[in-house]
Amino acid sequence: MFRRLFLFFLRALRIFLSFFFPEMADPDSTEMAGPDSTEMASFSSTLQASSSTSGPHSYSYDVFLSFRGEDTRKNFTDHLYNTLVAYGVRTFRDDEELQKGDYIKSGLSTAIQDSKIFLIILSENYATSKWCLNELVKIVECTTADDQDKRVIPVFYHVQPRDVGHQSGSFQDAFLNHEKYANQEKKEMIKKWRIALEKVAKLSGYHVDNQ
Repeated sequence: MFRRLFLFFLRALRIFLSFFFPEMADPDSTEMAGPDSTEMASFSSTLQASSSTSGPHSYSYDVFLSFRGEDTRKNFTDHLYNTLVAYGVRTFRDDEELQKGDYIKSGLSTAIQDSKIFLIILSENYATSKWCLNELVKIVECTTADDQDKRVIPVFYHVQPRDVGHQSGSFQDAFLNHEKYANQEKKEMIKKWRIALEKVAKLSGYHVDNQ
């Protein structure tokens, strides 16, 4: 069931990406199939050609994955990352559990600036991570600037957009914990986190659930 759901998501994702890399469009292909070697090679060469001719900005990464490691690293995100890489998609995957501290480091900030498409895997515990929330703020700031090439695609992984946008459910619990003993500086940061989640929740994205 998970494999079929995942492959369906990949097909939908490929259709979406075709809007930005038109050569990737494959309207005649409708079956649930994984990538074969010919398809992967074609996909890779198309991305490389598109990246070099897509505009004045040359991006280091086609896709940036933002996710909460404990929720999705060993299942959904790993499968997604490996398949994107197999297709030749230059994908940046950050793991907040390998980072120290709460603030975005310069290397990660550069990776965000040098990425074209952002896949935000919004899961049950996403908002418990200050690192993920700060990363999201940076992504939203980067994509709301004048660069029209960048796109954010939310993936609602077993969560509802309304819970993300209104910070209800597990997101409410996470913010109640963040707000405990928060000083003025952290309160200002929390406002930025809420605004970023509200903006992302309003975007058209994908839903992954148990149905």
